[in-house]
Amino acid sequence: MRAVLIHAVRGMPTVTDVAEPAAPEGGVVVDVRATGLCRSDWHAWAGHDEIVFPHVPGHELAGVVSEVGTGVTRFGVGDRVTVPFVCGCGVCEWCRAGNAQVCPAQQQPGFTHWGSFAEKVALHAADTNLVALPEGVSFEAAAALGCRFATAFRALTARARVAPGEWVTVVGAGGVGLSVVMIAIALGARVIAVDTNPRALAVASRLGATDVVVGGADAPPVPDVVHELTGGGSHVSVDAVGSAQTAADAVLSLRRGGRHVQIGLLPTDDGRSAVPMARAIAWELDILGSHGMAAADYPGMMQLVASGTLRPHDLIERVIGLDEASALLPRFDTAAPAGMTMIDPHLGLP
Repeated sequence: MRAVLIHAVRGMPTVTDVAEPAAPEGGVVVDVRATGLCRSDWHAWAGHDEIVFPHVPGHELAGVVSEVGTGVTRFGVGDRVTVPFVCGCGVCEWCRAGNAQVCPAQQQPGFTHWGSFAEKVALHAADTNLVALPEGVSFEAAAALGCRFATAFRALTARARVAPGEWVTVVGAGGVGLSVVMIAIALGARVIAVDTNPRALAVASRLGATDVVVGGADAPPVPDVVHELTGGGSHVSVDAVGSAQTAADAVLSLRRGGRHVQIGLLPTDDGRSAVPMARAIAWELDILGSHGMAAADYPGMMQLVASGTLRPHDLIERVIGLDEASALLPRFDTAAPAGMTMIDPHLGLP
């Protein structure tokens, strides 16, 4: 099969022929019909994760089951499926409690093993991790759910517990940030989107953001603008980028007693990241992490997608093939997309 292959940290990705995967015990092989190009894929390429090379990236995916391993009972060949980017083991106490997203023995396609920038991908513990797709949900929309959209959904509903009428500030209007905008509006919140990219902010406005704020070195401090717009700060803030500056802007945008959710990865050499904890202490802020969403929690979100209440497909800016994806991955951190980029591994093939 064709796949995007990386041979070393920051090595140039190439599209090449590799052996097809085999279904592991308890797992399946999925024929990939859509897979997202995410900033997390760039982090892996840049060496911010422990990756074994050569490596095939890709962790947001949807497709059709093409092979079933021994022990799988809930899925069969031909089933349309998607999967969270964190695949739990299915047997530990966290998985049994429905919290596979923090499973200590978790597998992650595109990180712990070869991922979905390929025509096929192997997935583990299928009965725990696969999610059946309703016929009305496209492969592209389903792939958009696997990391950014599902993470945003759980961040707002299960972690921050956003209530109607609350102010939500999201710093970063890429794929995950725009997902936060769409979901927060559906929850009845008032949303402020912050980004340096005017095109991304225009999309946030079209989605219904109450206000958009242009960030950057030459702009007024983001927290000052947010406090003025909200009359004292947001109830909830989300850092959807992952840097010391964006995390600080998000936390300092909160009102007293507010809740911050960190979604964007904060890679540093020593594994520590600067967060304005003095403000968190003095104002009694809640600092929360959000790491995906378990398959057990998908039905509620999927129902909203199937009904049209949530429209992840509207966040897709473009669909590209493997060749274009391999060229884009090394510069994705500066690509400034105004939405999500999806990959069709079969695009351009006979």
